[in-house]
Amino acid sequence: MDSNIPVQLPEHGSCFVCGSENPKGMGLTWYRKQHTAGGILIFADFQFTLAEQGPPGYTHGGASAAVLDEAMGAVVWLAGMPVVLANMNLNYSLPVPLGVSLRVEAWLDRVEGKKAYSRSHIMLPNERKAIDAQGLYVQAPELFQHAFYR
Repeated sequence: MDSNIPVQLPEHGSCFVCGSENPKGMGLTWYRKQHTAGGILIFADFQFTLAEQGPPGYTHGGASAAVLDEAMGAVVWLAGMPVVLANMNLNYSLPVPLGVSLRVEAWLDRVEGKKAYSRSHIMLPNERKAIDAQGLYVQAPELFQHAFYR
């Protein structure tokens, strides 16, 4: 299989960000492909809606943080580590409008023992980065009896 052809990832049932069973969820669909720097890149093309509004016409920072966390955690899971978020740093550079096509991308930065570091960003339609994120994830296999990315 060509690693540059995107492959859809399984969805997460009732997950707030990407689960089809959650009636209040955001409904993102994740894809994976080869990252230009090596390793795996995951991404989703999506739009924020009025349900995720913060300032009038713009996305709430917590909604964008949820998407970035899910993206970074998912890419670490794809690397074989059942993890939870321990720390996330966000840099909000541009406001994210509602109802426009966006892309979120995430990739694994490095692994140090039971810790994994990943990075992510949300891109606007003009390919400008609106938000950059870095996450520290720690292994917690005891919390996941029925994992989707094993």
